[in-house]
Amino acid sequence: MAKTKLTTAEKSWILYDVGNSAFTMLACSLIPIWFKDLAIGTAPGQITGDQATAYYSLAISIVTVIVAVLGPIMGVLADHKGRKKIFFTTTVALGVTGCILNGFATSWVAFILIYVLARIFYQMSLVIYDSMLGDVTTEERMDEVSSYGYAWGYIGSCIPFIVAMVAYILSGGLSEDLMLFSPQLGKIIGYGVTGLWWFIVTVPLLKNYEQVNYTESHHGDIAMVFKKIFGTIKKISTEDKKVFYFLIAFFLYIDGVGTIIDNCINIGTDLGLPTVGQVVFLLATQVVAFGGSLVFARLSRKFDTVTLILVCIVGYFCVCLYALTLHTLLDFGILAFGVGCFQGSIQSLSRSYFSKIIPAENSGEYFGIYDIFSKGASFLGSAVIAWVKLAGGTINIAVASLAVFFALGFVFLKLADKQPLARTTE
Repeated sequence: MAKTKLTTAEKSWILYDVGNSAFTMLACSLIPIWFKDLAIGTAPGQITGDQATAYYSLAISIVTVIVAVLGPIMGVLADHKGRKKIFFTTTVALGVTGCILNGFATSWVAFILIYVLARIFYQMSLVIYDSMLGDVTTEERMDEVSSYGYAWGYIGSCIPFIVAMVAYILSGGLSEDLMLFSPQLGKIIGYGVTGLWWFIVTVPLLKNYEQVNYTESHHGDIAMVFKKIFGTIKKISTEDKKVFYFLIAFFLYIDGVGTIIDNCINIGTDLGLPTVGQVVFLLATQVVAFGGSLVFARLSRKFDTVTLILVCIVGYFCVCLYALTLHTLLDFGILAFGVGCFQGSIQSLSRSYFSKIIPAENSGEYFGIYDIFSKGASFLGSAVIAWVKLAGGTINIAVASLAVFFALGFVFLKLADKQPLARTTE
């Protein structure tokens, strides 16, 4: 594919990855730390460290189940002419509001409840956002544009995160000797700058997005929506084997990806590693992921999408097995580097590949179904982490056990690649 300049629509779409990635970065770094600071202790209402890890993973699982149910419903409704932008704007507004309010929570119960709501709307916005890809670019450019989204998202997320990290340090997060203001104010600043960044960077997409692919609007009750969803699922399972096998593969390999992202700080803290060292490596991982995504964006001009995804799956398989050797901060850094090499690419290429094999006018519905497989897998991964920890196992074993999902995902993606394209609409 010849190199061409990004269009205004493509740039605006990419910027939302820059905006929402700030919340993602906070979620995999400071949010679990803030939660444990509130939750762990001997005072009435507080809990142990293992309980905090388990409850946090359980909260993530609850979010994924809720979004998996609501995603396809919203996708069907958003596919109607003129509605996608409305749904997207609403979910972004509610997600940003929840993010900012989370900083004001003073108990671990209120903290986790607000976080669950904010994360639900955040995830719902991504269902609509992913389905917009076919509206802002051509099929030939999807791999590259999708990869650029993740690439610039990694770098962009570092800006508000650095502010949040400085606020954490100056609120005594690392040492009381560095405390200039209260931990509560530190959380308010961290969440506030993240929410504002998320909203401001989203504005260009809200202004420039136009829904190109759609179905004609019609009135229908919720029963008709469910009928359409189940009809599409039946069609995929019986007629469109390419989409069917891909979704199974995606369900399997994205399990490990999502679980590692959600639990990266838990991995380090459970190993007793210093917080500042973990955060430094996480920031370095963002830079590595930026470079990795750009490399795969360039490779997408010469190699087919499935081949590149398979490379990422093998990379993650090796990362999971390496987790068995984790003991020191250097080990953690090597693991983070490995994750960074493939993290953005496996997600961006999966997103663009799915866009290519589904009906463009039903992209919202299909990405709602796609999200079921994505969030369903994350549910299982988080449940594995919680089960192993509550059973007395180590975080090393929990992460290594995810390798089986990547192995099976590799097999099913190969099966999907052998199937003919059957992109038909009702």
